[in-house]
Amino acid sequence: MKIALIAHDKKKDDLLRFMDIHLDFFKNQELFATGTTGGRIIEHTGLPVNRCKSGPLGGDQEIGAMVANKAIDCIIFFRDPLTAQPHEPDVTALLRLSDVYDVPLATNEGTAEAVLYHLTRTERE
Repeated sequence: MKIALIAHDKKKDDLLRFMDIHLDFFKNQELFATGTTGGRIIEHTGLPVNRCKSGPLGGDQEIGAMVANKAIDCIIFFRDPLTAQPHEPDVTALLRLSDVYDVPLATNEGTAEAVLYHLTRTERE
């Protein structure tokens, strides 16, 4: 399964903790991430990650293009709802594309847990 991983700056540590908890799952997936997040994941977990540009430099748009081309199966995007993002239009576009192409998108740890639960059940069946 091809999974995109994105986290705003104040949420990167939360994403790394989430990945630690679910490392066995992530080891068996093809991972994609925006630049800085991808670098942190590689450094923290040692997992291979296909890195796009940093979010503000077009990384969210790159992942959006993969969604539109049906090259991403799921997005886990730990968003920071309390900090204004300079690339908010790109974030909004990515959210819209996930809806248009029916790609599961988790924007916080609770929904990420639910999505992973569903994906692991689906893999077993």
